[in-house]
Amino acid sequence: MNSSVLDMESLSPHLFWDVDKHSIKSDENKQFIVQRVLDYGLLSDWVQIYHHYGLDEIALTAMQIKDLDPKSLSFISTISNKPKEQFKSFISMQANPQHWIF
Repeated sequence: MNSSVLDMESLSPHLFWDVDKHSIKSDENKQFIVQRVLDYGLLSDWVQIYHHYGLDEIALTAMQIKDLDPKSLSFISTISNKPKEQFKSFISMQANPQHWIF
């Protein structure tokens, strides 16, 4: 989509606390940005990447992420109408079941 420029400075500071925001390129580091926003972002962060990448591109990128949070996976799967089974993180979770938490 790329209808607008992704302003890294306007994204929440907590998303990229461990890296230099100025070194992140919106196209080269798309998977990193999408994962951080899906897992830890605020609604305003979601709106920014939605306007920059578009829903289809975000969903396609999220499909390639192996360790997406289960809630983030459910969100992007539901909003994009793509089955969870198409996401690498879902496949990874099925291959490595966790112990039950009582």
